[in-house]
Amino acid sequence: MISRTVTVPNRLGIHARPAALLVKTAAEFASDIEIVFGGDRVNAKSIMGVMTLAAGKGSDLVLEADGPDEEEAVKALAAVVLDGFGED
Repeated sequence: MISRTVTVPNRLGIHARPAALLVKTAAEFASDIEIVFGGDRVNAKSIMGVMTLAAGKGSDLVLEADGPDEEEAVKALAAVVLDGFGED
């Protein structure tokens, strides 16, 4: 298992579009991927799970992956977050 902590940089945090982008990216990988925030742990491949995080700007997310492509998965998801989900 591999994990990485990233901070949500965009002004609006994780709303519908960023959540969909995270899920789309996570779905590209075979590994099990979870996002941990504020005591909640959700499947990164579940749009409803990611939406329930309601992580705002400045929130620290822990990206965890376990599987054959775990390193690539965490790297790709971190890049999406650090890019501000293409916003701002």
